Amino acid sequence: MEKIMVIGAGQMGSGIAQVCAEAGYQVTLNDLKPEFVERGLGVITKNLTRQVDKGRITAEQKAEVLARIASSTDLQDAGAVDLIIEAAVENMEVKTKIFAQLDEIAQPHTILASNTSSLPITEIAAATKRPEKVIGMHFMNPVPVMKLVEIIRGLATADEVYQTIEDITKKIGKVPVEVNDFPGFVANRILMPMINEAIYTLYEGVATKESIDEVMKLGMNHPMGPLTLADFIGLDTCLYIMETLYDGFGDPKYRPCPLLRKYVKAGWLGKKSGRGFYVYE
Repeated sequence: MEKIMVIGAGQMGSGIAQVCAEAGYQVTLNDLKPEFVERGLGVITKNLTRQVDKGRITAEQKAEVLARIASSTDLQDAGAVDLIIEAAVENMEVKTKIFAQLDEIAQPHTILASNTSSLPITEIAAATKRPEKVIGMHFMNPVPVMKLVEIIRGLATADEVYQTIEDITKKIGKVPVEVNDFPGFVANRILMPMINEAIYTLYEGVATKESIDEVMKLGMNHPMGPLTLADFIGLDTCLYIMETLYDGFGDPKYRPCPLLRKYVKAGWLGKKSGRGFYVYE
């Protein structure tokens, strides 16, 4: 395992590319347009510059890491790598289309991983002729800081593929946790209903948003209240994951709060749109 391709140069993809390059892998960062890749590289450069300023790495080390990252806008580049980590938009149609294409292009030994936060790996794997080589690697945001990677086995994922991915996860300085393929895995199956319940608490007028966040911060020692966290994650993403849980389990306990739906319809998506539960300047 020497060469890794990351598909999607957004917040997650650029973070994944950075930690892989820091660990010594040759990384190809791919996205649909050159400006998307440039933006991703800009974020990586900024992160590394901050590390240099803090004295954690030298300017030479920064240059070495950046030299290990190549730009790509052509999926055909997948033919030259050992592992592909897909970090495209959280949408089953998009992911299955990408995986079907990668299956055609990539060498037979290449492992195909998805950074999905809630979609079934087994279904993504079914779009390929190599389901045994498909696996989930759910990184946490922000990738360079957060230690956890949920490693999700699909129904067909081979043991040696799991082992390889576990080893790579350790090599890039993360902690692998093995999870089976159920909607939302572990992280989002527990986190999202908690956020959804906090939204219901606001919706039903139990307390103000500030009070709800304060209770969870001071009472449960959470670093950030659930409504603030929802704004940071993106309310559209929270809604999408709740719908994935609701569809996947068919259990009314996963029903998204009507207030969450209303905010998303209004375009109040949280920090990224300037307004969610809170207003951001």
